[in-house]
Amino acid sequence: MFFRTKKSGRYEYLQIVENRWESGAPKQRVVATVGRSDQLRESGGLERLLASGARFAENALLILAHRDGTSPAKRSRSLGPALIFERLWMETGCARVIDELASERFFAFPLERAIFVTVLHRLMVSGSDRAAMTIDGEPDPTMETG
Repeated sequence: MFFRTKKSGRYEYLQIVENRWESGAPKQRVVATVGRSDQLRESGGLERLLASGARFAENALLILAHRDGTSPAKRSRSLGPALIFERLWMETGCARVIDELASERFFAFPLERAIFVTVLHRLMVSGSDRAAMTIDGEPDPTMETG
């Protein structure tokens, strides 16, 4: 079923229409004429009708609640490439393997984090690995290059 407008004279009427197959051909049947489109818009009647019917469709209720600002706030979290890649990095054991291999060497920086950033950068931005050390073409002051 769907809504459509039907022009009659100088007015448009909102109708609920059903599609069905009869003798191998699609047929439309008007289930109900809701009223004049202009009057429904002005009175808010269509909004009330849809809100009333929305209680039978969970997704529609959620969308309406979000639009009205009445949806209950749950926890939200921003998912981005770094967060997703970090999860994969840890679950595959990459961090552990790098830490084990580098345990006998003494670096002045966390080697595993440097490799993580380099790999993430390579995945997200094509080009030189060394470009990860710059911000807008300028050296990143937080990255020591000594």
